[in-house]
Amino acid sequence: MQLASEIRRRLKTILPQVLAVGVIGYFAYHAVQGERGFLAYLHLSQELAEAEAVAAAVASERRELSGKVDRLRDGSIDPDLLEERARALLNYGYAEETMVLRRSDRNIN
Repeated sequence: MQLASEIRRRLKTILPQVLAVGVIGYFAYHAVQGERGFLAYLHLSQELAEAEAVAAAVASERRELSGKVDRLRDGSIDPDLLEERARALLNYGYAEETMVLRRSDRNIN
């Protein structure tokens, strides 16, 4: 009987501490590994940096294309650009020209 009362007495002092350590451990684990934890934050930060780089590249390409479109407008047609586009679309070249096709220029199916 004395052994059972000794066990109960020790459990009463140890059990709250064990539960506290368990709860702290649970929250610490999820603060690092959880869906909104530190590692998820790092992963999202990396994805954000990649997305910003892609957005910057797309914005640069858009500015470049917008500049070409502006040069093809009625009020200020750039003759060189117009000739370049017409020759590319109609597949024309001069007789004395030598054409060098790059891999990206070929239409390979």
